[in-house]
Amino acid sequence: MIFLEGGMSGLWVLVLLMLAGPALVLGLIGFLFRRKNKKVATVFYILAILYFIIGWGVCSGM
Repeated sequence: MIFLEGGMSGLWVLVLLMLAGPALVLGLIGFLFRRKNKKVATVFYILAILYFIIGWGVCSGM
């Protein structure tokens, strides 16, 4: 029952992690592949940007 007490600050943290977490991971993977294969890195950068834009739209609509 401790989870029912307190504010809703944990919910905002969860929403922000859902919004930016996967995009940051994809961007990091793109950064790691940057030296080995630039085309793969570019694909990961594009996926990160798209995920961030789509995630922002979904999270803003809640």
